[in-house]
Amino acid sequence: MRVAHTIAELSDMRDELTATQPRPTVSFVPTMGALHAGHCALIGIARNVADVVVVSIFVNPLQFGPDEDYARYPRALEHDLGVCEAQGVDIAFVPSVSELYPSGRHVSVSAGPIGTVLEGRARPSHFDGMLTVVTKLFNIVRPDKAIFGQKDAQQLAAIRRLVADLNFDIDIVAGPIAREDDGLALSSRNHYLLPPQRKTALLISAALRAAARHDDAPSALQAARSVLGLAERDETFGLDYLSLVNPQTFAELPEDHQGEALLVIAANVGDARLVDNVELVLGHSVADPEATLDLDRDDVEVC
Repeated sequence: MRVAHTIAELSDMRDELTATQPRPTVSFVPTMGALHAGHCALIGIARNVADVVVVSIFVNPLQFGPDEDYARYPRALEHDLGVCEAQGVDIAFVPSVSELYPSGRHVSVSAGPIGTVLEGRARPSHFDGMLTVVTKLFNIVRPDKAIFGQKDAQQLAAIRRLVADLNFDIDIVAGPIAREDDGLALSSRNHYLLPPQRKTALLISAALRAAARHDDAPSALQAARSVLGLAERDETFGLDYLSLVNPQTFAELPEDHQGEALLVIAANVGDARLVDNVELVLGHSVADPEATLDLDRDDVEVC
């Protein structure tokens, strides 16, 4: 595996590797590091769909608000490079902040309407900062395919809008949500959770499982609210939103909606902000009758 610290190094390495292929394809997995099994799954997808795999490791300051966790966001570069090498990554791109944002930079990308709702409302300028760095990375890496996780569904939708609106010739591939054995969606911020808070955090995925038992919006929402009500016994839990939205625009859907929908949750548990979601098809019989929730299970108890 090769490690590039500058844009020039990345360009040279990419050109050298693709020159050995008759019709080479490049896949790209952008990350902020602190790599876990979810990232490995995305790298695995990238490995399967292209000849050359590039992974970036960059904690992007533009997508953090002034009161957010930029300074303490987990950074473990040596570990991350080891993970990339073990996963068969061809190039790891590890730029500095000054390399991507040299002095005198003025132009940024606006996320538009999708950047003003839900996560965008809670984290103003977050999606603008995310799309700005993604645009830069797309232009630097020049991938044929880019892989993003479904867990950050609003981010994924914003990136799809970016690619469509700005005519990037890049195929955006969504990787399914990776979960720990107890159902908690994998996230680099999970390490902020204290043991009692982790049990509370499990109620987020439990609420989604409860909603998935129903094929109409009112019942699905009520089931999720009932489970999240248990989380409120923990004073460190704060629900930001539980919303039924259009998967492409993230506009809120009416409760009589039928067809595809996304149920999204964001909550703060202690120092961790956690997001999760489940895809629903409303107005049809539940596809997975086993997607049930037993409120007596250990993983939904609150300490």
